[in-house]
Amino acid sequence: MALIRSEALKDVEELFDRYTRTLPWPMGRATAATTMSDWHPRVDIAETENSYEIQADIPGVRKEDLKVSVDNGVLTVQGERQQEKKEDNARMHRVERFYGHFSRSFTLPEDADTATLKANASEGQLTVSVPRKGPAPSSEPMQVPVQ
Repeated sequence: MALIRSEALKDVEELFDRYTRTLPWPMGRATAATTMSDWHPRVDIAETENSYEIQADIPGVRKEDLKVSVDNGVLTVQGERQQEKKEDNARMHRVERFYGHFSRSFTLPEDADTATLKANASEGQLTVSVPRKGPAPSSEPMQVPVQ
């Protein structure tokens, strides 16, 4: 098996990046400007017997910069992470963290009780709890008689 020098792999990746930037979104890869201004926190969505829970990783986002809303059965979480001010004489060698505005939307199930949902932000985690209106549907299979 032949080893490929890392410079050759880097050249191929740069060629691929140049080509895919010209493609329309979502096929094309994000440009540097989009990457640094828009980011999407990772979420986990869980269903329990009594509620739906959405947990989003939002490190560095203040509670004042978060907005949780519901409109026509769609839950939207918005926020912004501010870029830290650096000294003018500091030379940055690498910037990998994302800053700027984000927005994530989720269509809620019909049994979601949007009037009593709760949102809590703590230690870089946003948790949105959406209670269910009625009893949870049975996970056991059932036979439906044909009339």
